[in-house]
Amino acid sequence: MTAVFARIGLISFGGPAGQIALMHRVLVDEKRWLDEARFLHALNYCMLLPGPEAMQLATYSGWLLHGTRGGLIAGLLFLMPGALVLVALSIVYLLAGEVTLVQGLLFGLKAAVLAVVLEALLKVSKRALHSPAEVGTAVLSLLAIMLLKVPFPVVIVAAMAVGMLGYLLGGNRAHRVESAASIDAPPLAHLFTTLALWLGIWLRPLALLFLTLGADHVFTQEGGFFSIMAAVTFGGAYAVLAWVAQQAVEIHGWLQPDEMLTGLGLAETTPGPLILVLVFVGFLGGARLSGLDPVLGGLGGALVALWFTFVPSFLFIFAGAPYLEKLREVKWLSAALGSVTAAVVGIIANLALWFGMHVLFGRVETLMAGPLEIPVPQMASLDIASLLIAAAAVVALSVLRLNMIAVLAMAAIMGIVISALG
Repeated sequence: MTAVFARIGLISFGGPAGQIALMHRVLVDEKRWLDEARFLHALNYCMLLPGPEAMQLATYSGWLLHGTRGGLIAGLLFLMPGALVLVALSIVYLLAGEVTLVQGLLFGLKAAVLAVVLEALLKVSKRALHSPAEVGTAVLSLLAIMLLKVPFPVVIVAAMAVGMLGYLLGGNRAHRVESAASIDAPPLAHLFTTLALWLGIWLRPLALLFLTLGADHVFTQEGGFFSIMAAVTFGGAYAVLAWVAQQAVEIHGWLQPDEMLTGLGLAETTPGPLILVLVFVGFLGGARLSGLDPVLGGLGGALVALWFTFVPSFLFIFAGAPYLEKLREVKWLSAALGSVTAAVVGIIANLALWFGMHVLFGRVETLMAGPLEIPVPQMASLDIASLLIAAAAVVALSVLRLNMIAVLAMAAIMGIVISALG
């Protein structure tokens, strides 16, 4: 089993859809370790959870095969190859980010990432929005987070409340998904024991950081921030990145606006879940604000990001999987999470707008209109080269259906050439 999940971790490119398809081919079709019903049963549960669903599916599959030990092996092997590569790329960026070659490469990547985000927005919209109520939820979520700066968790909680209320009033139908026969649920004492164990693994290091370094140290702030991310990241990485960018850039000052695009571009080119971009965020924050040697501080920040982002996923799987059937029978919960899916579309749209303005324009000003904060890009600062690369990437991905890694590589080459000529 270890060798199989190591192989999956090394070649898990292409985002959650590609990663889930890869696991299905290996675990169901090739190895026949899981049947179709059990695999879909596990996938449906993971889609309800906050956090990276593909990594959680790998953990769940390992748990089904060999219990907690199997879940740990599968989850870590899915996660670590991409994490190690991204840490190495973060070091290169920190030490050589001002080199013309590296600048050109990242310039091209940032422009191409816009096409990736737009493609994700279109796919999620088609899958999630099927009624005027769902479209309205998406639009309101977009306006709330973009113009009113409503925190991401508040948007999620409000969407869940709307979905639950709609179900209780009879205006929302929760979709019931057929699944395989359930595993007998253990006694509740098992749940409490598992929660106590994994909450300790998750939160004791945060308490230690607070006691030894203080509440204002960058490692403590990162630990608290990434813990919140882990608990509210419904809908995948795209849904939460705009809020991450807002907090990390504008509130904490861990990195610059365009560096979020850099990190996303790097995460897109490495195996593993896209939320590994938080490793890049944690690395730069630690490198610049920890007071340590930049590389050593960056490594500390990356470790903090990894721990507090992904440990909660193990908690969700090991505590919740045995009780999966009972959870899925709660219809009002299914309705509430269905409303969250619609809100996620608006949040991804906000991400696309935020990234688009910062990569295509050199200056973005904020117009205040009462409680509204309206971002206004300055047309004179439009970067034609970025626009051309982004447009070419849109055509390559959406029209020509080229492989995402190939598109990003070509965009990086275009960026290098343009920077060299400039």
